[in-house]
Amino acid sequence: MTRFLLTIFAIFLLVAVLALKAQQNAKEAGLRRDIQPIYAGAKLVRPASYREWVFLSSGLGMNYNAVAGGPELFTNVFVPQWAYGEFLASGKWPQKAMFVLEERAAESRVSINKTGHFQSDLQGLAVEVKDDARFADRWAYFSFGGDGRTAEPMTGPKDTCWRCHENNAAVEHTFVQFYPTLKPVAEKFGTYRHQVEQTAPSR
Repeated sequence: MTRFLLTIFAIFLLVAVLALKAQQNAKEAGLRRDIQPIYAGAKLVRPASYREWVFLSSGLGMNYNAVAGGPELFTNVFVPQWAYGEFLASGKWPQKAMFVLEERAAESRVSINKTGHFQSDLQGLAVEVKDDARFADRWAYFSFGGDGRTAEPMTGPKDTCWRCHENNAAVEHTFVQFYPTLKPVAEKFGTYRHQVEQTAPSR
């Protein structure tokens, strides 16, 4: 009798564990679908919750054109959690990975701040997408003006964003040379291009 009860309990426990695992997998799959690119025809829909993604890095006043003018801006880069996790496991970006580049104004001497700069109003938003099935050139770039909800793709060698990333990105089309937490990961997997650190960015 005791053996029978133990067998029943073991079966019950196994079913419970499998059910919990299936529920967890379903939840992860749903989360993953929610943070993949969404399109309206040929246009990309602006990612709504990108500030809940993984923060990769920030820059101040960065510009790849030495003669460019204009105010210095903060740039913040975000990537979905699932894509970040796959990069940590392989040193490569998975299909349908998205990157949001957020530009914000830099301010100083406001409130109690006397030196240095802090971020303020949103000035621009750009999105980079990796999708072999949708784009012949694998990577596409989207620029959202103002409060724009959708954006047309900019892709291929004729596009300045695509060409700059193709020539100067350390890992695939991403500037991992500026992401301090990801550079050692890419180096470990041998996916990092050290030569991009030795040359001036080419357009």
